[in-house]
Amino acid sequence: MKTYGKLSVGLIAGWFIFALSASALDLFKNDSNPVGVGVALAALAPIVVFSMWFATSKKFRQFVLCLNPRILTLAQSWRIFGFTFVLLQARGVLPAIFALPAGYGDMAIGATATLVALKLANPSHRNLFILWQVLGIADLVLAVSLGTTARLLSPHGPSMVTMTVLPLSLVPTFLVPLFLIFHGICITQAKAWEAASGDSGQQQERLQHIRNLMSHDQGISSQGVEPRQKLHEPISIGGLPPSF
Repeated sequence: MKTYGKLSVGLIAGWFIFALSASALDLFKNDSNPVGVGVALAALAPIVVFSMWFATSKKFRQFVLCLNPRILTLAQSWRIFGFTFVLLQARGVLPAIFALPAGYGDMAIGATATLVALKLANPSHRNLFILWQVLGIADLVLAVSLGTTARLLSPHGPSMVTMTVLPLSLVPTFLVPLFLIFHGICITQAKAWEAASGDSGQQQERLQHIRNLMSHDQGISSQGVEPRQKLHEPISIGGLPPSF
């Protein structure tokens, strides 16, 4: 498992360096195209790689499912900085069609991440935990969708060029796919909680059934012993005392 941990950290670091370098070279910069294809591909690539690895490697899947869901959820607290999008929209740098949904959505997820990690990341709150993770995914998917098509949807508004150059280009090309992967891991883990709870319940039922059978057998045995004990008791014959 340590090998997979080091490998995963290395891949994340490598992807960060790639996103940083590509941004520095303006490979994601989008001045005129109505759809930001480069940013969309950069956001999807690590998700596709992770999904294929998770689906084909049993050991990697076991490593992933052993990660702490509280830590993965706490990492989403960084999304509180979504207020940056709202500020940039107010200054006319980003279009409202992207900045407002993405900004307020990220702030909502970031502000509640700590509470969810501490209170809901357990089997007893499984459904609420999954719901929060799904909402987090929906926010990211909506933000990327609006960001890559903002110029098409709002041709007369501000451009999205700010999100395609440093430092904000790291948000869609690095942070968004990383946060999406964390959400997916937490949901998969939470589904396993249900299976584990079900197995535990079945074991408890089996144990209770065995106890009931044992109690029933003991009751029958105790009823059968009493007549045998009475056979050994002294019998009175013809009015003579039993000791005779």
